[in-house]
Amino acid sequence: METFPLESLSVEEAMKQQFKLVDIITKHFTGEEFLSAGDLGVVKGLNKPRYTQKTEKILAEFFGSEKALLVRGAGTGALRYSFISFLKPGDELLVHDAPLYPTTKVSLQSMGIHPVYVNFNDEKAMARVLRENPNIKGALIQRARQKINDCYNFGEVINLLKSLNPALTIVTDENYTAMKTKHVGIQYGADLVTFSLFKLLGPEGIGLILGSADLLTKIEKFNYSGGSQVQGHEAMEALRGLVYAPVMLAIQAEVNEEIVQQLNAGKVTGVAKAYLANAQSKVVLVELTEPIADRVLYYANKLGAAPHPIGAESKYEIVPMFYRVSSTFLQANPELGKKMIRINPMRSGANTVLRILSTAIEKAFTEQKLSGENRSWGKE
Repeated sequence: METFPLESLSVEEAMKQQFKLVDIITKHFTGEEFLSAGDLGVVKGLNKPRYTQKTEKILAEFFGSEKALLVRGAGTGALRYSFISFLKPGDELLVHDAPLYPTTKVSLQSMGIHPVYVNFNDEKAMARVLRENPNIKGALIQRARQKINDCYNFGEVINLLKSLNPALTIVTDENYTAMKTKHVGIQYGADLVTFSLFKLLGPEGIGLILGSADLLTKIEKFNYSGGSQVQGHEAMEALRGLVYAPVMLAIQAEVNEEIVQQLNAGKVTGVAKAYLANAQSKVVLVELTEPIADRVLYYANKLGAAPHPIGAESKYEIVPMFYRVSSTFLQANPELGKKMIRINPMRSGANTVLRILSTAIEKAFTEQKLSGENRSWGKE
């Protein structure tokens, strides 16, 4: 098996991102303003809190976008509003020939949008499908891998689709990749970029949309009511999280690489192979020598590893996460669930992950051996 992980920011590059964001903050907030929690309500003339608007201007400048908009519903909400801005029931949307992320699938189904599937790893196939389907209105490109063997270059896919059909509205789903990679989709020509700020140390339920001022102004009008507005304190919390996210994520990427190296050097008995993959977050995929994945996960939880995500790298996720392979990967290859697990070190070091994994595998093997002995005894 071969994986094609995305290139992460180095710690030095991440530091520059942090410094850049803080510098931009000082140009929009006074020192006293930034020390406050943020305002509330629908301000006359803005129809949103002042601090929310200030934060959106900061994020637009930081990401190099025409406009930025904070929305409710996290990454799913950001994607849904993006679809609403240019699609109507019955329209066709180009998507990768892979299992759609479950909440994205629900959004498209509920809107009556027809997905047209094509392999983004195949340039000729993309050209053919667009030629055969002239009514396609837009494309959704997920930056994190949807299948283990995905190898397409994000920027090249955007550029190719735009060259084939300049009128195509391209939306990128950059959950799990924003602030980890050097650029976002608008730098490659995408019209809208979406991701969750909960995954970047921000508050629950807040998403961000970047891109076309015309489309984002339409989305802003959809969210006219006061209850739809992201409040000032939520915007400030999201902004504070983004300041810390790039360096934290760069350190996490280094730990991931160290874990893969150690496992493939034979550090832990019972591991056949380890892979670095964007599945959905950038994680370590661990292939076990025996089909004991469920028992390894059981014991890892007992040993202090998180058994499931909260927001996938949210502010609450500190201890390493030992989890099943992602649902989209499993749909493509169900057998992975028996002998493979994924590990995200979160804020831990490699030694913690290796200790928990080694002990969990040892306990699972012991359980398997005892179970086999009991079955043999019963037959006698």
